[in-house]
Amino acid sequence: MAKNSHNAGRGPSQRQLRVGELIRRNLSEILMRGDIHDPDLNRISITVGEVRCTPDLHIATAFILPLGGEGAEDALSLLRKNRHEIRRMIGKKMALKHTPELRYEIDMTFDQMDATRRLLDNDKVKRDVALPDEEGDI
Repeated sequence: MAKNSHNAGRGPSQRQLRVGELIRRNLSEILMRGDIHDPDLNRISITVGEVRCTPDLHIATAFILPLGGEGAEDALSLLRKNRHEIRRMIGKKMALKHTPELRYEIDMTFDQMDATRRLLDNDKVKRDVALPDEEGDI
């Protein structure tokens, strides 16, 4: 049996969720206050939508999106460039034995929500999901 196979198919543990949320809050605060010594990064307003941790808590992936969605790739490269300083700052704020390695990805949640909204606005889909009226007609 593979290592950690008992977690296969399950969602994240309470500890993963708690650590991920703590990292998300601290990362958001660091970015909001402009604590990083990179003026290019401090000029960008970045939203941290979610942080997911691996089961062993060694890697944390932050899903980010700049305000307005413009310049996402630039924000990603600036965060990756400053990952050591950010990790050190988060480590100081958190009481963990080991500060996870931080990785960054673009948060696609908003795009997925827009696509779902467009799909639900489609007349064919509206017709297919419509409830019958009181008389039983569709």
